[in-house]
Amino acid sequence: MNAQRTAILTDSGTDTPRVFAAAHDIRVVPLGISYSDGSRYRAGVDIDEDEVVRRFAEEIPTTSLPSPEDIRLAFEQARADGYERAVYVGISSGLSATCDTVRLVASSLEDFPVTVVDTKSIGAAAGMVVMGAAEMVEEGVPYERLGERLALLSRETHVFFCVKDLTWLHEGGRIDELTFRLGSLLDVKPIIWCDEDGHYRTYKKPRGWERALRQELRCVRSFARAFSRVRVAIACTPAADRFDELAARVREDIGNAYDLVRSGISAALVVHTGPELVGMGVQPDWRLV
Repeated sequence: MNAQRTAILTDSGTDTPRVFAAAHDIRVVPLGISYSDGSRYRAGVDIDEDEVVRRFAEEIPTTSLPSPEDIRLAFEQARADGYERAVYVGISSGLSATCDTVRLVASSLEDFPVTVVDTKSIGAAAGMVVMGAAEMVEEGVPYERLGERLALLSRETHVFFCVKDLTWLHEGGRIDELTFRLGSLLDVKPIIWCDEDGHYRTYKKPRGWERALRQELRCVRSFARAFSRVRVAIACTPAADRFDELAARVREDIGNAYDLVRSGISAALVVHTGPELVGMGVQPDWRLV
């Protein structure tokens, strides 16, 4: 437990690295994954990304918010464990109503203040905001300033990802019909990012998978230039694992990267992106923001 007795909570859409989460006692509230037979699973608890991918041949499931009860139990457990307040760092409100649900649950808690941070992002980038939250608390940033500091950090933290097959993004309504058809016909592999409102947008439109990966790295390098020190995250599904190659490129091309994170990809995110995804996140050192 940190000296401030401030718990850090998040949801499984942020893809906070598991080793970091375990080391810093970050509590993860799971998103839901449901199948047409009525079965419902908690992402990362009852079902993992490998199992979701294995079942793609049968069905593409749907995802849902964490249940209010799961959220409440997470806060109550944190209090029972000795924490006196909490910061909840969540998936973008432009992609999910999770943050709104957390605020509603938090408002009903007595004598347990909760600051809710909407990262306006997802996956590896949102996970880096969680990391920043834990580091701020452990280095003594006052609780009253955490919300403002983390909002600023979120605005400067960016995610870029591409997928080999656009089917899942299309089926989930994340890209429109025209983008899907043109992309499939012309082998366009759009680089997706989250805009300032936290919605998916196409950032670049390279043709071909290898060009897309090179373009993704250039996007990260471009944003990294604005700061003297940045954290970079790389996330790859097992079927598209290019971590070692991209990590080598980051070390060569982004000399101001003080930390290189290997991020996972949650089961809930894989539902919407498919089994072949490579993503990258870039974030300034929070002390510079």
